[in-house]
Amino acid sequence: MKKCPHSAQREKILADAISPVATELRLLDASDLISLLRFEYYGNLADLVASAAELFFHPGTVNFGLGGNYALEWGGKPEVVLDLEIKPRGVTVYAQLTLAENHAGIEINHIAFEDPSSDPDENTAFLEKSLRQSRYSVKPPHALAS
Repeated sequence: MKKCPHSAQREKILADAISPVATELRLLDASDLISLLRFEYYGNLADLVASAAELFFHPGTVNFGLGGNYALEWGGKPEVVLDLEIKPRGVTVYAQLTLAENHAGIEINHIAFEDPSSDPDENTAFLEKSLRQSRYSVKPPHALAS
């Protein structure tokens, strides 16, 4: 995606929203993810992404985007890149999630708003709100005791 002044802010919003999904995916063995990518077992990857996402998001919000890449050099650390399609209400985000040993990162390739505003700040606020609404609400432990 061609970077604009709002790209970094939107990527941060998206990164904050899906960080628990990335954390779950990083629990998987990197060699397993690389094998699934190498042999194009995209259905299996879609199931893994869906399983990680279902803990935090409503069904269908975070999906595997049917592609990815990996880096596996002799003596280097493995890195896996998964294409994701994130679809909270009113917006679709096409992004690449990078998973590495000690971190994860997200890069937005394209955002499509169903009813975009002419004000980019309003679109950014809508993205944040829509992602927040697509997550499961978790009540604090003290609220559960009532």
